[in-house]
Amino acid sequence: MSAAGRGLSVDLCTDEAAFAALAGEWEGLHASCPSATPFQTHAWLHSWWLSYGTPEGLRLFLVRRGDRLVGAAPLMSVRRPVPRLVPIGGAISDFRDVLLDGTAAEEGGRALAGALAAAARTSLVDFRDVRPGSAVEQVYRHWRGPRCRLRDSTCLELPALPMAELIKRLPTARAQRIRNKVNRLGRLGVEWRVVGHDETETSVRRLIELHRLQWEGKKVTPEHTRPRFVEHLARSVVPMARSGQAAVTEFLLEGTVVAVNLHLRSGGLTGEYLYGFHPRLRDSKVDVATMLLRAASEVAATGEGGVLSLLRGDEPYKYRWCPRTVHNERLLMAGPLTAPLLAASVSHATARRTAKKVLRGRAGDRAHG
Repeated sequence: MSAAGRGLSVDLCTDEAAFAALAGEWEGLHASCPSATPFQTHAWLHSWWLSYGTPEGLRLFLVRRGDRLVGAAPLMSVRRPVPRLVPIGGAISDFRDVLLDGTAAEEGGRALAGALAAAARTSLVDFRDVRPGSAVEQVYRHWRGPRCRLRDSTCLELPALPMAELIKRLPTARAQRIRNKVNRLGRLGVEWRVVGHDETETSVRRLIELHRLQWEGKKVTPEHTRPRFVEHLARSVVPMARSGQAAVTEFLLEGTVVAVNLHLRSGGLTGEYLYGFHPRLRDSKVDVATMLLRAASEVAATGEGGVLSLLRGDEPYKYRWCPRTVHNERLLMAGPLTAPLLAASVSHATARRTAKKVLRGRAGDRAHG
């Protein structure tokens, strides 16, 4: 498969061993893509494939200028509920995207659009959780067939500032309450540290166990309890921590680890991915959200500036920090023969969104009834 335009070519890779061998090139491309997030690293995506990939489903579209990799669309083929090409990384990845070298974004996006258009003759191209400014927007811009943008998940973001600076942004009364909670952490003797690379896997597995204890007897995200997720997290985070794309913090009380938090990092973005804590912290009246954000803000502030993302979800406790709301999008692209699949997907998504609004409205009526 080839694409015209300033010496670029596009190859389709379906071989899992070849995907594994791309690690060095892929990370070079990731570093040169301004919008890349931790969820587009080779360590994350290849590990995800090992845990979740389907036989003969791999579809990697690789854009090269000569021998140099300047673009990549890491996709997989799925058949249900309709034939689609979707990004590798799945629902456990908060952002999904392609990679385009910053020096080849325009022509690389055009080349990928042409290559994916050929694939769209039989499958709908469906990108969920697209962060504003993502590289795949270049592909969407050059798409010549039917297409549609829909609002998707919501993320909340804070500036990457130390805790003291974040507190200054808050209303006076709320800022004082947070300072009191931070001071209480000191009086209780709660300490935290970023674990070393050689401790990362052990700490990640400890995080999962604490996460299980934290949610015991409550409704938990089922995937977080499954072995394939645990293995993916341990396998991907170790090399990411080694390269500075992840950091794991442990919190200690009286010398015992009582909480673990996982931060994923890329460029100016630090994302709070997953944490777990021991229920004894509730008995000690520790404000866990304040404890976690205090450490996370310090980790984020050591980076390249940018943002501390609380990632997907608009849970009420996140709003105490006065975050900025960011709406991810869903980008759907089709060919003439797959346009009906696009129309059906849009109708289904619209119906689901309407149903959620109705349910929220009913819940609000009951709360105020």
